[in-house]
Amino acid sequence: MKSYEGRSARGAKEKTAKERVDPTAELRRAIETGHFMPSQRLVEAELAAWLGVNRAKVKLALGKLEQEGLVVSEPNRGARVRVISEQEALEILQVRTALESLIARQAAQRATPADRKRLREILQSLRDAIDKEDFMTYSGQNGVLHAEVRRISGHATASRVLSNLNSQIVRFQFRTILYPGRIHQSISEHTEIVEAICAGDADRAEKATRDHLAHVTETLEKSLAALARHAV
Repeated sequence: MKSYEGRSARGAKEKTAKERVDPTAELRRAIETGHFMPSQRLVEAELAAWLGVNRAKVKLALGKLEQEGLVVSEPNRGARVRVISEQEALEILQVRTALESLIARQAAQRATPADRKRLREILQSLRDAIDKEDFMTYSGQNGVLHAEVRRISGHATASRVLSNLNSQIVRFQFRTILYPGRIHQSISEHTEIVEAICAGDADRAEKATRDHLAHVTETLEKSLAALARHAV
């Protein structure tokens, strides 16, 4: 289990007041990247020292992350990183499929020339990551691409819900990228989504997104099944 020692106290002290005002984002990032593992206790005093903020700000941040489904609080035991079950991860992907298909449709209807240029730039960064076999960068840019589609869509409610859902299953998503052959299928699917949006074809963008997430779900199911077999 990872500790709070991944970031030095000196580094925390060197942060400016402006950089220290958002402990929620810092803790969210630490959970999403696996610095804090599922079920790990989150002790307010230790987090306050780690982040260089007071305990009141940490308490507020933990409350926000509990609302997002990343943290759970227990009476007399404090907070810990919430465990997302495999079944819940699959259910979240089902919800993502519905919402992201809606968002892709709306993005195709709203995209400006500047938006299309930006989408193609991100798509190229995905291709570059594949060429370098840099799966971490690919996974990160994958998230950037989906976030950009959400921004273009202008659908604030769906975007807010999706942001919370994606935070909860980020560790499962990286598992799908590592599945044999998946990354090349993924870039093909993302290319279709981007080209559909850039063409202003709402039906095609919706279908491409739905197909993409159906394949993500299928890959996760295969990955989890293989993990279960190896555990026997």
